[in-house]
Amino acid sequence: MMKKILAAFLAIAMAAGMTACGGQPASSSKSADTESQAAESKAEAANGPVTLKFGAQADSTPATQAVVDAFNSSQTKYKVEWEQFTNDSAQMHDQLLTSLSSGSSDYDVISLDVVWAGEFAAAGYLSPLDVKMSEAGYKKTDFNKGSMDSGNYQGKQYTLPFFPDVAMLYYRSDIVSKEDGEKLVSGSYTYDDLYQMAAKYKGQKGTADGYVFQAKQYEGLTCNANEFTANFQDIKGGLQVMNKFITSKVVPSDVLNYNEGSTDASFKDGKSVFSRNWPYQYGLIKAGDVAVKTEQVGIAPLPKGGCVGGWLLGMNAKSKNADGAWEFIKYLAGPDGQKIMSTKGSYLPGYNAVMKDEEVIKANPLLTMEGFQKALNTTIARPVSAQYSKTSDTIQINIHKYLSGSQDVDTTEKAVQDALK
Repeated sequence: MMKKILAAFLAIAMAAGMTACGGQPASSSKSADTESQAAESKAEAANGPVTLKFGAQADSTPATQAVVDAFNSSQTKYKVEWEQFTNDSAQMHDQLLTSLSSGSSDYDVISLDVVWAGEFAAAGYLSPLDVKMSEAGYKKTDFNKGSMDSGNYQGKQYTLPFFPDVAMLYYRSDIVSKEDGEKLVSGSYTYDDLYQMAAKYKGQKGTADGYVFQAKQYEGLTCNANEFTANFQDIKGGLQVMNKFITSKVVPSDVLNYNEGSTDASFKDGKSVFSRNWPYQYGLIKAGDVAVKTEQVGIAPLPKGGCVGGWLLGMNAKSKNADGAWEFIKYLAGPDGQKIMSTKGSYLPGYNAVMKDEEVIKANPLLTMEGFQKALNTTIARPVSAQYSKTSDTIQINIHKYLSGSQDVDTTEKAVQDALK
C-alpha cells in the first residue's frame, strides 16, 4: 500500500514538473529553440535549397543566365530559376499584370520596364525595399539616379536597377570643331547652343540635316519632351524651344514622323550632324557596314539631362520567399551582379562604382568616353505614375498637335500639366 501511495505521489510530482517546465521561458526555452533550429537546418539539408522564380525577359546575350548561375553558386540556401518572358515589352507587361493582379506568388523577383514601376507599386504588387537596403548598407546614391527615380513611388523605393539605358547626343567629331566638341562633352551648353551648332554645321561633308530626334506621336516623343522641358519643370519654355527646331530647316522636313529607327538611319548613313538617341546606335555604327565610323563619332550628355530607359528589379509583394528574393535582388543589382551583366552582355551598369572597373570598361567602349559618363550621371526619369500609359498618351497627343501647328502652346502646357497631376 505504501508503495502505491509513493508511486502516485511521484507521478503527480512529475506531471507538475512537466507543466512548470512548459511555462518557463528561460534556459529550457532556449534549448527548445536550438533544437528547433537544428531541425530546420536538417530539413533544409534534406529538402535542398529554396527555389526562387525570377520572371524576366529573354536575353540574346549570355549575361542573365551567367548572373543566375553565379548567384546559385555563391550560396547554398537558395536556387534561382529564370522564367523567360518574350522580349515584346507590351506583351510581357500584360502577362505580368495578369499574374500579379490575381495575387499569384509564381514569381518572387520580376524585371520591370522603368515606366511600369509606378503602376505596379500603386497597385500593391511590389514590396518596398527601403528597410532592406538600409540593412544591407546600400544607399540610393550607389545606383543610377534615373533608374532609382523611376522606381520611387510616393517616397518609397520599390526597385533597384537591373540595367539602365540613357538618351544622349551623338555628333560628328570630324565636322564639329574641337572647341564646340569640348563644350558639348562638358555638358555646359543649351538647346539654343545646339540649334546654333546644327545650323552652323549642316551641309558639311555631305550632311543634309543639322539635328535629328524622335518627334513622332509615340513614347519617344514623351521622352524628348521630358528632356526639352527639364523633367517637365519648364513645360512652356521647353516646348517653345522644341518647336523652334521643328519649324526650322536644321531638322528633316518630316521629323514629326521620326522614331529611333529613322534617327539612327539618318546619322549612321552620314545624313545628319547631330542625333539624339540611345546607346544601341553606337553599337550599330561599331558593328555595321555604314557610312559613319566610330572614330567620326563624339558622345555628349543632353543639355538638361537624358531620359532614362532600361529595366528594374522588383520583389513580388506576394512572394512566399521574401528573404530569398531580396538576397537575389541585392546580388544582381550590386557590384558582383552588375559586373557580370556588363562584361557578359555589355549592359550598362546600374551600380555606379562598377563603371570604374577595368574589365567592365574594356567590355563597354562607351564607358571610356567622358561625354557618355556625364550622360549617365545626368539621367532624368519619366513621370512615375499609377496610370503611366494614360499620362504618356495625353502628353504625346497634345505635344504633337502643338508641334504640327494645330494647337497653341498655352493649351498644350495646360493639357500636359493636367496629365502629370
